[in-house]
Amino acid sequence: MEQKEVEKNVVQDSNDNIHTQLEASINQMESVESGNVEGTVVEVRDDTVFVDIGTGRDGQIRIAEFGDVVPAVGDKITVFLKNPSGRDGLPEVSKIMADEKRLWEELKTAYDEKKSVEGTIEAATKGGYMVNLGGGIKAFLPISQADSQKVEKEEKLIGVKGRFYVEKLYSNGKRNVVVNRRKYLEEQIDINRDKFFSETKIGDVVKGTVKSFTSFGAFIDLGGFDGLLHINDMSWGHVTRPKDFVKKGQEIELKVIRLDPEGKRINLSLKHFSEDPWVHFEDKYHVNDVVDGKVTKLTDFGAFIELEEGIEGLAHISEFSWTKKINKPSDMVKEGDKVQCMILGYDIQAGRVSLGLKQVTANPWDSINERYPVGSKVKGKVVKVTNSGAFVQLEEGIDAFLAAEDLSWTKKVKHPGSEVKQDQELDVVVLECDVEGHRLRVGVKQLTDNPWKAFANEYHQGSTLEGEVASITDFGIFVKAPNGIEGLVNKANLSEDRDTPFEEAVKKYNVGDKVNVYVVAVDVEKEKVAFSVKEYKKAQQRAEISQYMSSSNDDGGAYTIGDSLKNHNK
Repeated sequence: MEQKEVEKNVVQDSNDNIHTQLEASINQMESVESGNVEGTVVEVRDDTVFVDIGTGRDGQIRIAEFGDVVPAVGDKITVFLKNPSGRDGLPEVSKIMADEKRLWEELKTAYDEKKSVEGTIEAATKGGYMVNLGGGIKAFLPISQADSQKVEKEEKLIGVKGRFYVEKLYSNGKRNVVVNRRKYLEEQIDINRDKFFSETKIGDVVKGTVKSFTSFGAFIDLGGFDGLLHINDMSWGHVTRPKDFVKKGQEIELKVIRLDPEGKRINLSLKHFSEDPWVHFEDKYHVNDVVDGKVTKLTDFGAFIELEEGIEGLAHISEFSWTKKINKPSDMVKEGDKVQCMILGYDIQAGRVSLGLKQVTANPWDSINERYPVGSKVKGKVVKVTNSGAFVQLEEGIDAFLAAEDLSWTKKVKHPGSEVKQDQELDVVVLECDVEGHRLRVGVKQLTDNPWKAFANEYHQGSTLEGEVASITDFGIFVKAPNGIEGLVNKANLSEDRDTPFEEAVKKYNVGDKVNVYVVAVDVEKEKVAFSVKEYKKAQQRAEISQYMSSSNDDGGAYTIGDSLKNHNK
């Protein structure tokens, strides 16, 4: 009995201790309020972290809530106590909710104090990106505020970690956050740029990354702000394409050659790592030197020729040929051609050289008088026919002008094309040679004797002849003499009757009719002769009177009009 009494008392004491401990635990749980509390990690298993938060029973948190950093036993951590006595009497705790609550408070502070927060751009969404700020809080980042420059490819920013300003922060059952990355980046750019201007001086060597190209050079990223590498500062030589000297994304060293803090402009150079070749120009080059070069660029007015890297001159189109008329430089040279040229002049301060291509060959006009003396007979080819004459090529680049009036002694050539054709071979006589003016004049009719001189010797003023009506005009008729020379019978000299108008008098004549005319005047130099029908008839009348007078005084025989005219011609 006594033993049973003792066992009963032991069991009773044990039950009393358990009830006492449970009551103490319950009281302790009731004393812990919901919210963030500090706990100690007491055990870490494969997928669970056990945390002592002072409630008598350990809280259990899935290890996934800790992300990449798994806590160790003994670590102090902050957790959110959702329920002190949750399911099965275990306290319900959460690491994520604790982080979210803490972060939300930090976001409110950052918003109020205009401070930046850290985050990671996770994914693109309509109109922008979603940014993970940690603690389960996601923020919206408008694409216009995502970068300091226009975003060309959305995927480029995904995964980027950085700092953001909180633009909007509100909670209406759901926490919403809008952030701005651009503002933060621009502030940093301004800070970095100001630091650059304060610490950098002209001549310093800096590092940068080729960011983009323009027609006039390349922009270099110097740490969020740009410097310009102008096309003229890439090389002392000729630069056509900036991409031939630097590549996009390439990290390069450059020299600072200009700083403008007010305008926020920075000019950079590659060529200033080497000496300016113009410094030693006069040691190597002189006026009238014949030098080798390479054509680098063609323009409407000439060609740029590189003598060496950094030394480039211009050959004006007028200096291309002694004889040819060059319409465009590409008719003579093309880019990349190696040519010989002569230095005509230079300006070291301006970095200019004047070059000539024709000067490396003899000027054919210097000896033109020896090859084509006036009066010499030469052969040529018609290369062009114009309204006033034709151009005859005597040799390559040497053309002479053949005027319409020098085609024939007797024909009035109105259209040179009726007498000569392009590519026709001709014998011509050199009439004029102008060395200074680079002009030659030739003639075809001069190959034969001047019929006007023969005509003037045979028919002087007062002579008569029988001709043929060649043409009829409003101002008279043209009569062709027996040797082919044509003269004009002015309308005033067509009829001896002053009362008969020209329009009536001319009706008596047709082309091809034979007509007797009187020679009024002959001008050999101007190749003109004036005829008169009226004067011829007057001459007839004088002859008749003379005949009559002679027949009255001389019984020896009859005297005819023809005899009178013959005597008159003597």
